[in-house]
This record gives sequence, C-alpha cells and structure tokens, in this order.
Amino acid sequence: MKTLYLIRHAKSDWENPSLSDFDRPLNSRGIRNAPFMAQKLIELNFNPGLIVCSPAQRTTTTAELISKNTSILFEKSIYEASLNDLIHLINFLPKEHEEIAIIGHNPSITNLSNYLTDDFIDNMPTCSIVKIELEIDNWNEIIKGIGMKKYFIYPKGF
Repeated sequence: MKTLYLIRHAKSDWENPSLSDFDRPLNSRGIRNAPFMAQKLIELNFNPGLIVCSPAQRTTTTAELISKNTSILFEKSIYEASLNDLIHLINFLPKEHEEIAIIGHNPSITNLSNYLTDDFIDNMPTCSIVKIELEIDNWNEIIKGIGMKKYFIYPKGF
C-alpha cells in the first residue's frame, strides 16, 4: 500500500506585474493558510517520507511552511505539468517511500486526483490537500481509478 498526498500551493500574489509567473510569492492569505493547513496535517498524522515539489516560488514557500522535518525534492517537471507528466513522475518515485506528497499547480494537481480516484473534484482550491491510498507495492503500478480518496481538506474562510 502506498499513500500519495496531493497539495496545491497556497494563494499567490499577483500584485507585482514585473514578476514572472514562476517567481510569484505567496500573498498574505497564503502565508496564513499554509501554517494553518500544516497544523491540520499534524492532527491527521501527515508523515510522508518525501515531498516532491515544483521549484516555483509559491510552491517552494508552501513546502517550507508545511513540511517541518521532511526531505523536499524540487522537480522542475511539476511546474506547468500535464497529467501525463505527473503520472510519469510518480512512476519513478523511490520505492522505499510508502508515503509521498506532491506540491504543485492547477489544473494538473486536480486532474491527477481525478485520474487516481473515482471521486471527482471540480477544482482544488489553493492550499488544499487530497490524501489518496493506493493498493500498489510500487509507484510504477498506478492506473486510472486505483486510488481511494481518504480526505480532501482546504482552508475554508480562513
């Protein structure tokens, strides 16, 4: 059994038009929401062996605010990833890790959740987290619909 956490980055700042999309930081709401969600994850026994994260500024900061002592691997293919890009990434995740979190962007992070489970999510809001259990022994065994959504949480009105 493997467990995959899909995390969409916290709310980003659109105030500075001179910044590239890649370099946009979190806004004040994002900076509040990420630690709030980190506390929720602690309550839910979040303990991945590895976090794989887009290197964009907003995902990097989200990872730093959510992961206390977990190793973070920055993977450039997550930024502007297609569903197939994320499936390919998962296929090559280290077998020794039973629980892994991916921090990325929409629409691909929502599409991946919908691919892995039969529980349709229209849109993962910023700083939302889906926990999916997979009845597999190796990460390269994922197929459409193989996962069971255990929870879908996000910072409502915070």
